[in-house]
Amino acid sequence: QVQLLESGGGLVEAGGSLRLSCVASIDMFSEKDMGWYRKAPGKQRELVAGISSGNSGKYADSVKGRFTISRDNAKKTLYLQMTGLKPEDTAQYYCNKDPPWGWGSEYWGQGTKVTVSS
Repeated sequence: QVQLLESGGGLVEAGGSLRLSCVASIDMFSEKDMGWYRKAPGKQRELVAGISSGNSGKYADSVKGRFTISRDNAKKTLYLQMTGLKPEDTAQYYCNKDPPWGWGSEYWGQGTKVTVSS
């Protein structure tokens, strides 16, 4: 059973920073490529940052240079450091395997909400 617990979201002004965390209660976390996804109202869920088992990161063009993904395998925790936040970054943020185990709600945690005011 996959258990993903995201935290760290909140309300921040444009230009501000947040650090998201995700504790993943999954087997062999260190061997899995992981990612941070977000879903904004009226839009589909999208991958914003991914990190391989070898710690290689990739980013959506919209967040490149502003977001940094990292992981702590000993803690089975995934992080997303977000800086230079923009109103268009407002969304519910989720972590999951990259690609995800599935798109049904049973494969996702509750997420953490990020709201960026202008």
